Amino acid sequence: MSLTQITDPGKHPAATLAEAEALRPDFARLRERVERHILGQPGLVERLLIALLADGHLLVEGAPGLAKTKAVKALAAGLEGDFHRIQFTPDLLPADLTGTEIYRPQDGSFRFDKGPIFHNLLLADEVNRAPAKVQSALLEAMGERQVTVGRETYRLPALFLVMATQNPIEQEGTYPLPEAQLDRFLLQVRVDYPDLAAEKAILRLNREEARGAEEAREGPRLSQSAIFSARRAILDLYLSPDVEDYLVNLVLVTRDSQALGGALNGWLRFGASPRATLALDRCARARAWLAGRDYVSPEDIQDLAPDVLRHRVLLSYEAEAEGRDADEFVRELLALVPVP
Repeated sequence: MSLTQITDPGKHPAATLAEAEALRPDFARLRERVERHILGQPGLVERLLIALLADGHLLVEGAPGLAKTKAVKALAAGLEGDFHRIQFTPDLLPADLTGTEIYRPQDGSFRFDKGPIFHNLLLADEVNRAPAKVQSALLEAMGERQVTVGRETYRLPALFLVMATQNPIEQEGTYPLPEAQLDRFLLQVRVDYPDLAAEKAILRLNREEARGAEEAREGPRLSQSAIFSARRAILDLYLSPDVEDYLVNLVLVTRDSQALGGALNGWLRFGASPRATLALDRCARARAWLAGRDYVSPEDIQDLAPDVLRHRVLLSYEAEAEGRDADEFVRELLALVPVP
């Protein structure tokens, strides 16, 4: 995940925010467009938009049939960019992801044939089914926005978002994702079943789509330049010193529970890295901007803390033996750290 600041140093923050104000309706239309096809999962849709604005990647965990694949396809349909889906399997090779050099017998040279990773939006379906070599190739792409084949390095598109899915139920034939790769995901989102009203709406939508009643024209697609402008704008949102301290303290306490008087002693083996601080900052800014505010509130941080931290903290063996999980730890953390 690239979290480098992309603001123009010669431009005043007020000017950047004023320009971005005109983009909010475009993102609102994109959100409505996706939600027309993804019913009962407003949290997933919001997280997709936050990942898009914060220039990060998304790991989505949920049972089969919860519209994980359809969600990223619906998002891709509303953007200027290309989309590709890769089904991760145990026999997948790195070259199946990155591409390979092809020998040209006519002149004795090699030509690089780009793989599916060279798309703007990439769906890595059941990412935990791929072996370590493929995971390493994906790790470089997510972290460095490039792939290396042989002695050559190739840059990925400026707009590059990976949404990976994994099934929490079926674990046979899977490879646990290494901590280094988990840390490259901006958010880990857990998707649950829809409620009764949403389920009935899904049923009606499915019948309409089967009859071909889906709208043929969805309106203009959101341009990549608009996305980059909005990314610059969220970096200029106001973050008060007190709220900034609160954000940083949430991450620091995962490394030193003594700061809370030992209330969380024995829960963790390893805490979150500074990448978690950067991710929480960017995500909170994106959420505030989508809500129409020009400042970050503690509620933005609290809402996103579980998705930012759950895959970045490693529970102790004692905590796991007691049936605790990362979500419970984050809930306790939010309850104990003073809110400004």
